[in-house]
Amino acid sequence: MATETQDVVLARDTSAIVIPHGYRTNLPKETRVRIVQRLGGSVTVTAEFGGLFRVDPENFDALGLEAPPAEDASQAAARPLEERVWEVLRTCYDPEIPVDIVELGLVYDCRVEPIEGAATSNVVIKMTLTAPGCGMGDVLAEDVRTKLERLPEIEHAEVEVVFDPPWNQSMMSDAARLQLGFF
Repeated sequence: MATETQDVVLARDTSAIVIPHGYRTNLPKETRVRIVQRLGGSVTVTAEFGGLFRVDPENFDALGLEAPPAEDASQAAARPLEERVWEVLRTCYDPEIPVDIVELGLVYDCRVEPIEGAATSNVVIKMTLTAPGCGMGDVLAEDVRTKLERLPEIEHAEVEVVFDPPWNQSMMSDAARLQLGFF
């Protein structure tokens, strides 16, 4: 359910991130919200008093939703680590845009660096944002880091947000342009 809207009344006070500013706030119990996007494990809602907010899985119960199930690690481990890293990156979304950060062209560099003498690796990501002043940069970078570090073979994920070269729409994949109506 990526773009299907749904009206909900919050069952309890709910922590949320204000979009596009990136800071946390509290949405009061019984606030009427409309779910406008469910992608990448989080939900974007608009509140009856205005504004856009991101709600993370630990607060899905307030929306009457269940948190997404965890991936079966035994099946995932059969695929190459670099492939799984890119798969994880494809689960990260700007909460205002229904296209993942890979298809948007926001990932500039992704390196899997094996740790000598260990069964684990580090991952180094360089990514950008669609707009340099977007307050969601730290939130997106943290999403990428925490999701990558959930892979058992990843010891540490370093995520750097860069602005050179500046992002532009030509960096999007054809699929992203089609989904956003740019064709």
